[in-house]
Amino acid sequence: MKTYQIIQGGMGAAVSSWQLARRVSQRGELGVVSSTAIDLVMVRILQDGDEGGHVRRALSAFPDQNVAKEIVDRYFIKGGKPAGKAYAAKPMIGEAPGRLALQLIVVANFMEVYLAKEGHDGSIGINYLQKIQAPILAGIYGAMLADVDVILVGAGIPLEIPAVIDALRHGREAEMSLYVHGASKGVTHKLTFDPAGLIEGAVFPAERPRFFPIVSSVTLAAMMVKKCAGKVDGLIVENPTAGGHNAPPRGKAPLNEKGEPIYGPRDVVDMEAIRKLGVPFWLAGAYGSADKLQEARSQGAEGVQLGTVFAFCEESGLRADLKKKAVEMSLADGAVDVFKDPLASPTGFPFQVLKMEGTISESEVYGERCRQCDLGYLREPYERENGSLGWRCRSEDPESYVKKGGKMEDTVGRKCLCNGLMANIGLAQVRKDGKEELPLVTCGEDLSCVAEVAGKAGNAYTAEDVLDHVLLK
Repeated sequence: MKTYQIIQGGMGAAVSSWQLARRVSQRGELGVVSSTAIDLVMVRILQDGDEGGHVRRALSAFPDQNVAKEIVDRYFIKGGKPAGKAYAAKPMIGEAPGRLALQLIVVANFMEVYLAKEGHDGSIGINYLQKIQAPILAGIYGAMLADVDVILVGAGIPLEIPAVIDALRHGREAEMSLYVHGASKGVTHKLTFDPAGLIEGAVFPAERPRFFPIVSSVTLAAMMVKKCAGKVDGLIVENPTAGGHNAPPRGKAPLNEKGEPIYGPRDVVDMEAIRKLGVPFWLAGAYGSADKLQEARSQGAEGVQLGTVFAFCEESGLRADLKKKAVEMSLADGAVDVFKDPLASPTGFPFQVLKMEGTISESEVYGERCRQCDLGYLREPYERENGSLGWRCRSEDPESYVKKGGKMEDTVGRKCLCNGLMANIGLAQVRKDGKEELPLVTCGEDLSCVAEVAGKAGNAYTAEDVLDHVLLK
């Protein structure tokens, strides 16, 4: 099996852009793109005029050109939409998505992997969040149409993913369990996806993509290796210092003086137990240096997964002004304040937030936002009294949430990650009052790796600089 010293993290909503993944892959490491909201990213880029023509170039290679043409005809605006005009909406996805919603997901996942793999023979992975259940099946299918090499899944317990991969590889219907809040005892809910009839002319990969679940405990790692309905090819073992969503502490953990969850001895992963599972593994969370890579390898790891240090490099999809500010903060003593917010994410997972002026990390700034859920990626399904499914989000308008059977206290402190993450990459929605949605930047707790690389490179730095800094010769 091909192995890597570096796996570039699959940072949500196009921060781990195809440009970044492609550059990492060209160096012989594993470049990773993100599936999160990639259908929305695609349609907004098309509405902005698709500068450089990259989206349309990828779509011209899609197996079903009728589907690709329909998407371009529907969303592409030559020269881009007028400044100050809102982006056109796309369908939200639920338990029974329509044909257009599924096609957008399939095509967008294909697009991102295709562009990352274009022009070289290196490996490309794609990252999914188990918490974002509804798009996963169609997303994996689209990535496989582009010959993705590795599928990574975190933020949950993705036991069924290997069986999904095997079914889709052979063009069969795939299914996975849908977690439904308040489901009646004995009632199971399923998501299904059948590629037949959705895409014409699909050619399936000769080789099965490898599967790397992202885990945070020996218990979960062992469960994945021993109970998955199919092969686990590697493990990403992530500690709580990593950016984005983190697994909550085990047990009823108190909060520290800042209001962050406290992780204790039960949350420390036993490396000996991981080694005994006999599966290749990589360590994640504050491993952005050659010394930390050496430390990981001395514990039996193949290497490390790096997110934060790549998030602020030139090739990442993060807005240039946000990258510049984050790098400046990392170089200034005491300027970095990363808050592990136990409430921000509607998923209930702690979420690392970089406090930055002018973003919704500032409570007074977020307090001015009209709460609404118009993107819906982090909604949760719930069972209505009549047994049918509804969808709600703890970050939506609290009164709407309560009308759907939710508890008012569950809405306190929640932030709209979906709109914030789209603003991070320069695709912010424009509201009726003419204001744009504001960013919400996430990163790991330790930005010393950013300071080290930026210090050597002269503030702005590239993916190449990161690899030169970390890789063992």
